[in-house]
Amino acid sequence: MASSLVGLDPVSPVIYALPRGGVPVALEIARALHAPLDLILVRKIGAPGVPEVALGAIVDGASPETVINEDVRRLSRADDVYLQHAKQRELAELERRRALYLGNRAQVEPTGHTAIIVDDGLATGATAKAALIAAKSRGAAKVILAIPVAPAETLVEMRQHADMVVCLHPATSFQGVGSFYQDFHQLTDEETIGLLRQGWAEVDQAAAASMKRQIAVPPLGLVGDLSMPADPRGIILFAHGSGSSRLSPRNIAVAESLNAQGFATLLLDLLTVNEARDRRNVFDIPLLAERLLEAVIWIGAEPDIADLPLGLFGASTGAGAAMLAAAGLRDRVAAVVSRGGRPDLAAERLAEVEAPTLFIVGGGDQQVLELNRKALAALICEKMLKIVPNATHLFEEPGALEVVTDMASAWFQHYLALPASRQTPVPAEISPTQKIPTVAVVRAAAEPLPSLDDPNFATAFDRFAAARVVLLGEASHGTSEFYQARAAITRRLIEQHGFTLVAVEADWPDAATIDRYIRQRPHQPTNTPPFSRFPIWMWRNKDVDTFVSFLRDHNTNQPPATKVGFFGLDLYNMTASIAAVLTYLDRVDPQAAQVARARYACLSPWSRQPAAYGRASLTEGYGLCERPVTRILVDLLQKEFQYAKRDGAEFFDAMQNAHLVADAERYYRSMYYGAHESWNQRDQHMFNTLQNILAWAGSTSKAIVWAHNSHIGDARFTDMGMERDELNIGQLCRQAYGQNAALIGFGTHTGTVAAASEWDAPMEIKTVRPSRPDSYEALFHDVGTDRFLLDLRVGQHNDLRRAMADPRLERYIGVVYRPETERWSHYSYASLSNQYDAFVWFDKTSAVTPLSTRVASGEDQTYPFGL
Repeated sequence: MASSLVGLDPVSPVIYALPRGGVPVALEIARALHAPLDLILVRKIGAPGVPEVALGAIVDGASPETVINEDVRRLSRADDVYLQHAKQRELAELERRRALYLGNRAQVEPTGHTAIIVDDGLATGATAKAALIAAKSRGAAKVILAIPVAPAETLVEMRQHADMVVCLHPATSFQGVGSFYQDFHQLTDEETIGLLRQGWAEVDQAAAASMKRQIAVPPLGLVGDLSMPADPRGIILFAHGSGSSRLSPRNIAVAESLNAQGFATLLLDLLTVNEARDRRNVFDIPLLAERLLEAVIWIGAEPDIADLPLGLFGASTGAGAAMLAAAGLRDRVAAVVSRGGRPDLAAERLAEVEAPTLFIVGGGDQQVLELNRKALAALICEKMLKIVPNATHLFEEPGALEVVTDMASAWFQHYLALPASRQTPVPAEISPTQKIPTVAVVRAAAEPLPSLDDPNFATAFDRFAAARVVLLGEASHGTSEFYQARAAITRRLIEQHGFTLVAVEADWPDAATIDRYIRQRPHQPTNTPPFSRFPIWMWRNKDVDTFVSFLRDHNTNQPPATKVGFFGLDLYNMTASIAAVLTYLDRVDPQAAQVARARYACLSPWSRQPAAYGRASLTEGYGLCERPVTRILVDLLQKEFQYAKRDGAEFFDAMQNAHLVADAERYYRSMYYGAHESWNQRDQHMFNTLQNILAWAGSTSKAIVWAHNSHIGDARFTDMGMERDELNIGQLCRQAYGQNAALIGFGTHTGTVAAASEWDAPMEIKTVRPSRPDSYEALFHDVGTDRFLLDLRVGQHNDLRRAMADPRLERYIGVVYRPETERWSHYSYASLSNQYDAFVWFDKTSAVTPLSTRVASGEDQTYPFGL
């Protein structure tokens, strides 16, 4: 369809999709024509008493267009009052849908453009007809209807209202649009919104001179402007001064100069609009420093900037906040610069600053200069005071701000050193002399796999059945083939090889709901439905739903000792774990529950924002709640015999929830010191949880782990371990179990993936860019086989192991995917044959299909997903 329209070379095209089915077709057309993508929303107006009969239609827009079938109106005797009420009702629905799909995005008016109306097919053509009439009446220079399929007789009428109709399949025998498609599932609202966002992002990116985006830092949604040069060498967080904001022209000038030097910059409003109205907040240095800490946490969660060295730039009172934040963040901050600032406002905390610090002060700003000299004396880190001769406080003199910029730039260039992984030169293309022999080695060792629905797909993995732990990875959290493959392999290991434990990268209390369901144990109500936190699609998808059904069916005829269990390894849902511990103790030991409730109350102020607990502990210099939450775990363990004899499974669940709370408390404290410390805390918890599960299940138990490649591939042979001192559950399993741990990675070349553009943003169906030529993925794509298995174990294919030992880039897509910054966001160097025992390849993959999150009433609420 896109190719057909490109050949027409339409003048100034705008693509209007009829949602929801028309959106994926329209997206590809918009890409091919490099044209804006919008929606045209149409609602049918039903005839009185027979609403299925179209009396007319209303089309949204600045001036909504109404199209009436006068013959139907005359026969149905619809009067003006009926029409007015019907129009108002449908117009309200149109406005609701536009807000849902488009938010505040302005509609593209068709005036003077070629309006291309797109749907996935036509039956009667009523809505398309109304859209065509509306586009013409609004001044479109030309109107084209583009549809893949429609009945031939419907097209005759459409040509009366369109300047041109492009239809790939004008059908003489028509049994519905869906009969012409292999996949005609109804798009969800989330998929529709994701596709639209994807199209808009691509157009916006092409139009932008540089990579800039406005961001919002949780929990208050503080607004910031992030500027990203290509291949940034570091990121500098600005703290503006009193009476200023992220729009400060002086800070913007400094930031633009730093961008030109290769640094990313984040200019952030440290106060909300309401807070800024109270002048006292401008001088609340601890409050401003807390906001900088929140921004540092946000930076650490962004895949394209998380690993960059961090600098702080403060002006006026913002300099005091920057120094206070640097004191808490220790070596997380690589350098600090103050411009005409008040670093003295950090008071006694100045002595705790470890980062090299530069104070820049105007020679004519005598009072501030004296305060900076005193602050400099309090610092024990590497430090320097630079004076700009004759400059006053705001550096308004000709050339003064330029001098400041040069000084700051030189300081950051010296102290913000890139990680070695980013310094590694990346060839634009692997030469044929390198490429062909390696491809031949891989092709010779690659074992083709049958399709996923073939029962023989999983038999290739019988070779790993002797392991105590089989770890199954994924290259993204939103790819259907990875879920289907893991389900097939897991099913085989359960049915044929005695595996009874499935442990996944999910929170313990959420996974426990599935465990009770598949073991047919009593349901325990929770305050919130399981798996309702971002990213919902990671576990609420059709592939997991099918797998859970298998587990329940399998367990139905199994004795209790051989029923398969489903467990969560992750530690995020601290609030739910606290509730689970208290519920258990209320039932078995009310007095202990009362004590535990008082101890957990320490965490109550931060129950909705656990990251804020880390900030508070950072400010105080110790773990505020470490002792009370650890004491609860110790008390449980001391009473293990007394509690476990009632119901061992329920005791084990409570104990693991208590472990989660204790480890989460440490996790939220560690996240301010850098991504590697919080990562290590998290993966150590995952491994400890797996160890506890295996110990509880007995010495002959065997487990299957589902987690991302970044967790299950041995971190010692990736940039994670070699450059950032990060460990993971795969490494820890190898160290503990040796050859009794099998680490299996997964990868793909291209296709689609379910992911978000920002943390906590809506799910989108994104196109996975074809892999880089200097990556393992490109090498496997060149093998030319759709699906295959590489056995990387010692003694299997020595030539392959040698070829795969040479470090190359490997792609990792998490719940956030940013194709525009893919090299730094999603690629990292690794030695594949040392990282994994095997690797599973799918050349082209597709996104998972999310499940609805609507909770139904009645008995079905016991189902793990609450559908």
